[in-house]
Amino acid sequence: MDFRKTYFILPNLFTLASVFCGLYSIVLTARLGHDGGSSDEELLYKAALAIVLGLLFDGADGRIARLTKTQSDLGVQLDSLADVITFGVAPAILVYRWGLLELGHAGLFVAFVFTACGALRLARFNVLEMREQQAKAASKAAGEPPADAATTKKKPAQFIGLPIPIAANMIVALVLANHAVGVTEVSNHAAIAGFVLVLSYLMISRVRFRSFKDLTLTKRSVTVIVLVLALSVVTFLRVNGPAVLIGMLSLFVVLGLAEEVVFYRRRRREELAETRADEPDDDEHEVLEELGAEPVETAK
Repeated sequence: MDFRKTYFILPNLFTLASVFCGLYSIVLTARLGHDGGSSDEELLYKAALAIVLGLLFDGADGRIARLTKTQSDLGVQLDSLADVITFGVAPAILVYRWGLLELGHAGLFVAFVFTACGALRLARFNVLEMREQQAKAASKAAGEPPADAATTKKKPAQFIGLPIPIAANMIVALVLANHAVGVTEVSNHAAIAGFVLVLSYLMISRVRFRSFKDLTLTKRSVTVIVLVLALSVVTFLRVNGPAVLIGMLSLFVVLGLAEEVVFYRRRRREELAETRADEPDDDEHEVLEELGAEPVETAK
C-alpha cells in the first residue's frame, strides 16, 4: 500500500470537513421556524458553532499539508472553494436570518455583498499565488541563483485585506455573544448591516494585516504567548466567552488599520516599485488592479 497517497488525501479530508461544517450551518439556519424540536435561538447557536468548528478544520488542513509535505495545487483550489462555502455563504445566510431579515431586500443585498467580497478576496489570493509560482518557475528556468537571505530584506508575513475566516467569525462571535447574554431579538438592524458592510470592504481592501507566521519563537515571545493564551482562557470561562473573542478579533483589525495609517506612504512606494519591476501585461495588470491586488508577498 502506498502510504504517500494517503498522506495526500489527509489534508483534503480536513478541508472537506470544513465544507461539511459550512453546509451543516446553512441547513440549521434554513430550519428556523420549521423545527418543532428546537427553538430558533438554539438553531442559530448551533449554526454559529458549526462555522467555528469549520475554522478549526480550515486551520488544520494547511498545517497538516506542510507537516506531511503534501502541498498541491488541488489543495490550494479546494481550500479556496471550501472557504467560500464555510466562511462566505454560511455566515451570510446566518447573519441574514439573525439580523438582516427585517431589512427586506436591502438586508439580502448586504448578505450578498459579504459573500461576493469574500469570493473576490479568495480569487485575488489565488491570482497572487499563481503569479508568485510563475515568477519562481521563470527564475529557475533562466538559471538565476536564489536570492541571498542574508542580503535580501525580508518582508513581514502579511495578509492583503482582512482574511475571510476572521471576517466570518466576527459575525459568528456577535451571534454567540447575544445568545450568551440571552438576547433573542436584534434591535438595531441597520447597525448589523453597517458592521457586515465594513467587514466586506476590509476583505477586498489593500489594508495589510499581520499573519504572525514569521514570528520568531524566543523565550520572551513564548512567555508572552503563553500569558496571553492563559489570560484569554480564564477570561473566556469567567466572562462572556464570545465577547472576548469579538474583542480579540477587533484588536487584530484595529492593529492592522493603525499600521496601515502609519506606514501608508511607505507601503505604496514599495508597491509602485515592485509593480514597475515586474511589468505585467496590460490586461493582467488591469484585472489585478480591479481586484485591488499588487504583486507583493501575501498569505491567505
